[in-house]
Amino acid sequence: MTDQTKRPEPELGSTLSKRGSNEPRPEQPHIRLSSHPRKGSISAPEIHWGAASAKERGPVIGSQANPPQRNVIGVHSGAYGVYRALAIAAGKLSPVHRPDLTNTFPPVDIPPQPQWLGTERIVSIDPWGHRVAAEFRDEIAAGFDIRPTIAITKARIQLPELQGALAAGRVKADGHVLLENGDTNVVKAAIEPVWYLPGIAQRLNITETQLRRALFDQTGAMFTDLVTRPDRKVFLPPIGGITLYMFGSVENLWKGDHEIACRVHDECNGSDVFGSDICTCRPYLVHGIEECIRSAQRGGSGLIVYNRKEGRALGEVVKFLVYNARKRNPAGDTAAAYFEKTECVAGVQDVRFQDLMPDVFNWLGMKRIDRWVSMSNMKFDAMAAHGIEIKQRIPIPDDMIPRDASVEMDAKKAAGYFTDGTTSAASGDLADTKGRGLDKY
Repeated sequence: MTDQTKRPEPELGSTLSKRGSNEPRPEQPHIRLSSHPRKGSISAPEIHWGAASAKERGPVIGSQANPPQRNVIGVHSGAYGVYRALAIAAGKLSPVHRPDLTNTFPPVDIPPQPQWLGTERIVSIDPWGHRVAAEFRDEIAAGFDIRPTIAITKARIQLPELQGALAAGRVKADGHVLLENGDTNVVKAAIEPVWYLPGIAQRLNITETQLRRALFDQTGAMFTDLVTRPDRKVFLPPIGGITLYMFGSVENLWKGDHEIACRVHDECNGSDVFGSDICTCRPYLVHGIEECIRSAQRGGSGLIVYNRKEGRALGEVVKFLVYNARKRNPAGDTAAAYFEKTECVAGVQDVRFQDLMPDVFNWLGMKRIDRWVSMSNMKFDAMAAHGIEIKQRIPIPDDMIPRDASVEMDAKKAAGYFTDGTTSAASGDLADTKGRGLDKY
């Protein structure tokens, strides 16, 4: 495809209904369940997941502005749909507002990849999600409220650790990837989850019925369509999404003829944002960014995949409860009891299920990663299951591990996390590896 920056923009501002975009829709006298078919001049288009083109696949429509058009379960923007509901209830947002997508198209083009075809390689995101304004121009002009589920832009990121890395000589400024002041140029993509339920079920080795029933029951019957509309196969779950940070040439990621470094990082607000030293999350994220910069400077590319999965997808409240349980342990906060205390509170060590993680790599058409900045066997095994080759695994250096985080790191190493000659193994007696007590913060 030609450079997307030169592609003409769709005229979207003129496709609104005659009612003004800021004029509220009249209050409905009663509630009509979506399991009861609506009558209207525009029917919901069908979705044929994994089709060869966007037109054949059909658009994903999760907007409430025109309910008869909807063809999915749930709404766009995941958990942010609740905030939108509050804004509508408070009269701050029109329920029939439709976004004007003029000039919102990506500054770089991510073209269709072979992995987009079929129903197995991508099941948790919409691969066409960044191209809807162009691919569904005619449908939008006809009145369908089709919205992007992926947005791509350019940015500079600033991390104080990169300034320290420059001063220490671990990285060098080149004026393109890494600037003299430590700023880094990146292309970033925000991705909302779009689940193809039959594919999700297959990925988890369960039936679609089991999946739908569990989602229905465990969300307090929030989505009745899960059990009343088996014809709707696509679900927009109310969870956080994914952000990608791409260093160097984006095209290298699918061309596969240059070095690629990558870290898949699961959210940790306490460490990533506030620098808490009880875990290695921010240091490992910084280490991954440094590896991405070096690969990009060698003519390759770097990729950070940032997943909103706080506390191993258990949530921040559970994570803080576990911290308290660990630090009140009579034997101290030991590596030996690290996983046990999580299970006592949460009932499980980890619910991240990395089975869905490779989807973003299939969206980018990637088949190989040279430097995989991760010690997790679950992440490594998930990539291997999708035939994505990992040449070298890169652990976090010992000197980047915070003192209080040695509990976590020794527990993970003892549990089988990857190490190599540059990183020491766990100490012989895990009971001897102890963190601070609550009296020491």
